[in-house]
Amino acid sequence: MISELKKDVQKLANLEKAKIYQGFFKTGKGEYGEGGVFLGLTVPQSRKIAIKYRDLKFTDIKKLLQSKIHEERLIALLILVHDFEKGSKEDQKDIYDYYLRNTKYINNWDLVDLSAYNIIGQYLLDKSKDILFRLARSKNLWERRMSIIATYQFIKDGRYQETLTISKMLLNDQHDLIHKAVGWMLREVGKNCSEDLLEEFLKKHYKKMPRTTLRYAIERFPEGLRKEYLDGSKIPDRQ
Repeated sequence: MISELKKDVQKLANLEKAKIYQGFFKTGKGEYGEGGVFLGLTVPQSRKIAIKYRDLKFTDIKKLLQSKIHEERLIALLILVHDFEKGSKEDQKDIYDYYLRNTKYINNWDLVDLSAYNIIGQYLLDKSKDILFRLARSKNLWERRMSIIATYQFIKDGRYQETLTISKMLLNDQHDLIHKAVGWMLREVGKNCSEDLLEEFLKKHYKKMPRTTLRYAIERFPEGLRKEYLDGSKIPDRQ
């Protein structure tokens, strides 16, 4: 079955898009996605293939995760997401455990963003969140991004504390991809939970948080308020 899947992927290869993706996902020497190979499939195309091959076993999914081809790794993760959503509690635990055992293959931001909250976040809704704090302290960039992106599922459920705690843990992170992820999740707290809570957090931390994080977090604020935060001349107070 995996050979048929690979053939379906190859049939959809688009060299022009692949070239664009190679640059967009920073696959050059010394960049965060170094060595990644793209074939130029879109996410909807990858999702369609994932649905077609949703019955793949873990052994075959592992082969896809180990592939140098980015889209094959994405399809493997989309299969896991699909099976998690449709699975029993036992299936979900197996997929959650399997996901965490294979984080070294989940090695670009889209791979994290399209799977972490659907699997880690969903599984942990009613369980201890300690694993997220361990991931936030990881030396691995992608595990740190997983820690904050996983909280998106909590935000969707109207919960915000884990997002704020992990955001604070990651405020001194040096990587731009963490700055963006934290800012994005903070913005979602304001959008889905409470804008007052977001402002309370920002008033405590905005002067020391990375500029990118701040810009993402305040994206939905009125222009004047955004300017006050970005100027940093005073603690803003909405009238």
